[in-house]
Amino acid sequence: MANSKKNLVPGAKSALNKMKHEIASQVGVNLKQGYNGDLPAREAGKVGGNITKKLIQMAESQMAGK
Repeated sequence: MANSKKNLVPGAKSALNKMKHEIASQVGVNLKQGYNGDLPAREAGKVGGNITKKLIQMAESQMAGK
């Protein structure tokens, strides 16, 4: 069975981590480097939801040929 944690795109993990911290700062969520398990679900959801929105926007613009 294949390892599901294998990085298929070099640099994708660091780019997503950078995006996560940028979005967290934009929505006023204080993320630390490393473990953030003590973060309330509402704040984590703000970050995750905005990451999803941004990734969808990026995919739509690529599909539209922009």
